[in-house]
Amino acid sequence: MDLHLTGDADADTLLSSDPLALLIGMLLDQQVAMETAFIGPRKIAERVGGIDAATIAGMDPEEFSALCATPPAVHRFPGSMAGRIQALCAAIVTEYDGDAARIWTAGEPDGAEVLRRLKSLPGFGEQKAKIFLALLGKQAGLAAAGWRESAGAYGEAGSFRSIADVVDPESLLKVRETKRAAKAAAKAAKG
Repeated sequence: MDLHLTGDADADTLLSSDPLALLIGMLLDQQVAMETAFIGPRKIAERVGGIDAATIAGMDPEEFSALCATPPAVHRFPGSMAGRIQALCAAIVTEYDGDAARIWTAGEPDGAEVLRRLKSLPGFGEQKAKIFLALLGKQAGLAAAGWRESAGAYGEAGSFRSIADVVDPESLLKVRETKRAAKAAAKAAKG
C-alpha cells in the first residue's frame, strides 16, 4: 500500500504500513477535515511509542484522553474520540487477537462479510464501514469477492465520494467538491 491521504509523508507512511493506524484514521474521520483525521494515528504513535491495539486498549482512560488532547490534539473532540479509539482497540484485541488486518483477511471473507465485520466495530456505522471497505478495495489491494457491491456507491470506479478516492491533492479537491455539492443538494431539498 502506498497511501497519500494526508499531505504528511510520515502520517501516510504509517497509514500505508499499519492496518490499525488506517482503521483509527477512519474512526477519527468525522467533524474534522479528512486529512486531519488521518494524521491522528501518527500523533498517537508518537505519543504512545507506536500503534498497538493491546497497548492502547490497556491504557488508563484519563491518561489516554490527556494524550489525545495534548496540542496539537488528535481530534477536535479529543476526550470522546479517545474513548472510541480505546473501545475500537479493545474490540480488535478481543475479536481479532490484536491484529486489525484480520478484519478483512481472516477466513478469506467476501465483501459482504468484511462489511459486516466493520459494522460490528465500535464507532463504525453503515456509511463509515462502506467507505473503509471501498478504501481497502480501491487502495489497499483487497480482492474480496463483491467488495464493490458491498461498498455501494463508495465502491464505484472513478468516483470521488470519500477518502477512498483520495490519491493526491487533485483527487482530494474533487472529493471535497463532491461533498459540497451533496450538502448543497440536501439543503435545497429540505427547503
